[in-house]
Parts: sequence; structure tokens; C-alpha cells
Amino acid sequence: MSVGTNILDTVLDRAIVPGYTKIGYAMRSRFWPADARPDALDGCTVLVSGANSGLGKAAVTGLARLGATVHLLVRDAAKGERARREVAEQVPGAHLELWTCDVANLASVREFAAKFLAAHGSLDGLVHNAGTLPPRREETAEGNEVTLATHVLGPFLLTGLLRPALAHARGRVTFVTSGGMYTSPLRTDDPQYTRGEYAGGKAYARTKRMQVVLAEQWAKRLADDGVIVHSTHPGWADTPGVSASLPGFTKVMGPLLRSPEQGADTIVWLAGAVEPGRVSGKFWHDRRVRPTHYLPWQHDDPQTRKELWDLCVQRTGLVV
Repeated sequence: MSVGTNILDTVLDRAIVPGYTKIGYAMRSRFWPADARPDALDGCTVLVSGANSGLGKAAVTGLARLGATVHLLVRDAAKGERARREVAEQVPGAHLELWTCDVANLASVREFAAKFLAAHGSLDGLVHNAGTLPPRREETAEGNEVTLATHVLGPFLLTGLLRPALAHARGRVTFVTSGGMYTSPLRTDDPQYTRGEYAGGKAYARTKRMQVVLAEQWAKRLADDGVIVHSTHPGWADTPGVSASLPGFTKVMGPLLRSPEQGADTIVWLAGAVEPGRVSGKFWHDRRVRPTHYLPWQHDDPQTRKELWDLCVQRTGLVV
């Protein structure tokens, strides 16, 4: 990347609105790293959570086009089957398998992982895409706040349980987070959001910050297994989840929102391209590593980072 394009890219990123919308996608796609080879994932197995719509479905389509056998992990079997058929129509000959699991329910995660490992001893890619933004505080049957369970605890447990299959393939793990995490520091003082008035947007941003930190921590933990771990944010994309959770935002930004395919571009690229396989633990947007904090004096407190990991171990019971 030349000095001029590097400056342009940075300006787009810091300006947020142009960088996160279809404007940023259109401008960066002129000079970003090369696409993955069309056959990059031939013979590979990739699992995508939240795969029935939006970014997840677009990622499934892109991964299938690269030759992967894609496993769609969904909570609603009927919606998942509809998505599977739609992807199959777009990618003739695609090998797609459907699994049901509520990522927010740790018992469901354990049950799924056991079945998956019994059927597949190798996993080349794991994409944590399942997401939620509830308007009010809710708890799972296991007593965990839903946003924390969906974005943090479930993915943490699933990564740990599928570690043998990921290690066998020297696979890649991707956490699909959000640029909204820039609005929140890493906090572990009230992980279940029991204090004060609950705000879904704040809970969302906090857990998305947690995902970025966990990706960094898993990268170190899985390095000896040859497993690559990254996080990425898609910018602002026009998805059913965004429309339902943030109708006002969608109405105002509608013409500038990215398509699901544009939002999922880096998710697919991270799974199949050569460049992201050379490093681990990075935070990406539009095929480029981004800072996890905008200001140089900002950082995550080491003790809080440890507390996040310990929280996940305690709440999930995962032996790591």
C-alpha cells in the first residue's frame, strides 16, 4: 500500500461514517490485498454461527464459493433450512450442512460440540457470528444475561470444546465483533449488567469489546496448536438484525449501509486468504489490521483482561 492510499485508508477509518459505510468499501476495494484463490478452501470444513441471515448467510455463501464445506449453526431449524436452500441456489454444488444450537445456552453448546466432534475430527474455520441486541435485560435459563451469553460465554465455550478439531486442521477462528466496541472500555465489574438501568446498546458494545480481547487471548493460548485467531468488524451493514434492533439508525443511514456481502467480505477473506494466516490475534476491518483503541494512551488493564478470562472459565466450566 502506497503512502497516499495508506493515509486515505486511515482517514476513512478515523472519520467513521465514510469508512464504515459502502463509501469506505468502494474506495478501499480499489487497493486492498488480493482476494483468496477461488479454490482456497477446497476440502476444508468451516463452521459459521448465526448463519441463517445477514452477515452469517453472506459469509456462508462466500465460503462456499471458495470451495469449503460449510456448516450452518442456527437456533431456528426452519430458518436455517431456508437459508441453506438459498445459498445452494446461489452456489450450485455447494456442500452445506445444517446444525441447530442456541449459542447463548451453554448446555446446548456442549451438546452440539459433542455431536460435531463425533462426526468431524477436523475443523479448518470457526466463525463466531451469532449476535443479539435485546431492548431489555433478559437472562438465559442458566442465569446469564443474554448479550453476555451470546457474544462471550457461548463462543468462548465453543472455541474451547472444538479445540481438538481446530488443532488437527491448524484452523482459523474469527470473532465477528463491531466498531461499536470503540465506545466501551473493557469492564468486568458488572458482567451480568445487574446494576443501574439496562441499556442494550451499552451491553452490546461492552461484549463486543470483550470479544476483541478474547480473540487476542485465544490467539496466545492456541498458538502452539497452530490455530490462528482474529477478530473483525463489518462496518455498518444492512442486515435484518440491524433493522430490527436499530430501526432509527437504519432509516437515517439506509442509503449508505453496506450490503451483507460487503459486510462479510473480510470474514470470508480471513478464512481463505494467505496474508491473515501469517499473524494471529489481530483486529481487522476491510482486509487491514486496525487499532483496538483510537487514542494511543488508551489500553485494556491487564488485571481486567485476566478477570475476563477467569469469568469465562468460571461461568462455562471449560477446562483450559
